[in-house]
Amino acid sequence: MNQPYTQPVEEQAPKNGGLALLALAISAFGIGTTEFVPVGLLASIASDLNIGITLAGLIISGYAIGVAVGAPILTALTNRMNRKTLLMALMVVFIGGNLVSALSTSFELLIVARFITAFSHGVFFSIGATIAVQLVPPHKKASAIALMFTGLTVATVTGVPLGTVIGQAFGWRATFFAVAALGVISIIAIVFLIPKDLKQSPPAKFSDMKKLLTNGRLLLGFLITALGYGGTFVAFTYLTPIMQDVTNISPSMISVVLLVYGIAVAIGNAVGGKLANENPAKALFYMFIVHAAVMVLMSFMIPFKVAGLIAIVLMGLLAFMNVPGLQLYIVQLAEKYVPAAVDVASALNIAAFNVGIALGATIGGIVADSIGLVHTPWVGGIMVIIAVILTAISRRLEANEGGAYVQQS
Repeated sequence: MNQPYTQPVEEQAPKNGGLALLALAISAFGIGTTEFVPVGLLASIASDLNIGITLAGLIISGYAIGVAVGAPILTALTNRMNRKTLLMALMVVFIGGNLVSALSTSFELLIVARFITAFSHGVFFSIGATIAVQLVPPHKKASAIALMFTGLTVATVTGVPLGTVIGQAFGWRATFFAVAALGVISIIAIVFLIPKDLKQSPPAKFSDMKKLLTNGRLLLGFLITALGYGGTFVAFTYLTPIMQDVTNISPSMISVVLLVYGIAVAIGNAVGGKLANENPAKALFYMFIVHAAVMVLMSFMIPFKVAGLIAIVLMGLLAFMNVPGLQLYIVQLAEKYVPAAVDVASALNIAAFNVGIALGATIGGIVADSIGLVHTPWVGGIMVIIAVILTAISRRLEANEGGAYVQQS
C-alpha cells in the first residue's frame, strides 16, 4: 500500500521543531486559560450580571459550541493560508474577543464575545495538532500533541487559579484583560519561533469533507471523543459550587484546590501522551475504564472533605489524559481514509471535544437543578462508560481491518 500521509511531512520537518512546539504550547496556554477560567469565576459573574449560576454556566458551554461550530468550517476556509500567518490571525481574534468579554455590560454581550473568541480556539488546536506531528519522529507523535496541549494543561495549573485570584481581587473583568495580554505574548512567540515554511495539507475538497462526515470509522472516533472527554465536564463545569456547597471548602481555598487540580491535569496529559504513542485505541480503552470508575466513585466521596479532595485530584489526573490519544487516533484514521482532509478531520475532532464540553456542561446544569450537584460526577461517569463500549467496538473494527493506519515499510 502507499506510504502514509505523514511520511513526506516528516522528511521536511523543521530543525527547530522544539521551539515551534514551545510557541504552540504558549498559545495553547492563553487559549486554555480563557476557556476554563470562568469555572473559578462563575459565582462572581453570576452575581455581577444578576443571573443564576446555571445560566452563568452557558459562558462555558456557549464557548464550547463556538469551538464546535467554528473549528471545521473555519479550518476548511483557511486551508490555503500560510500556517504561521493563520496562527497570528487567530491570536488577533483571541485578543479582540477577550477584550470585548472584559468590557461586556450584559450577559448577552458576554456570550457573543465568548462565542467569537472560541473561533480562534477551534482552528488553532486543529491545525496545531497537524503541525505538531510533523515536527517529531513517527514514534513521538502523541507526545508532540501532548506537548502542544501542555499549554492547555498548564493553563489549568496556573492560568485558571491565577485568573480566579485576579477575579476575586480586582473583579472578573480584570481576568479577561489579563488573558488578552496573554494573546499579545502568544503572537510574539509565533513571530519568532514558528517557521515560515511549514508544510500544509493538500487543500480539502468538498468531496473529501463529505467523506469525513460519512465515514463510519471517523464518526465513531468523533463520538468517542465527545463522550469520553465530555463526561468530565458534567462535574467540572460546576466544580467551584461543588467545592463550596457539597465539600464545604472555604472560598479562600478554592484557588489552591484548582492549582492542585491543574498539576494533576498536567501530569495526566504527559502520561497519556506516552501511553498513546504506540497504540492510541488500546491506551484509550483502559484510560476510560479507570476514568469512569473515578467519576462514579466521586459522587460518594465529595460530601467528605478529605475524600472529596482526593476525588477531585483523581478527576484532574484523568480529565486530559485521553486528549493526545484521541487526537492522534483521529489523525491516523484520517490519514488512512481521507488523507487530503487531515486538517479538517483534526478540526472536526476539536469540534467533538467541545461538543462533549457543551453536552457535559448542559447535562451538569440539568442535574444540578433537578437532583443536586452531588450527582453530577456519576452522571458524567455514564458518558465515559459509553465511550469505553464504543472504544471496544472501534478496536475490534481496527483489528479486523489490520490497524488504524498503514505502517511504514
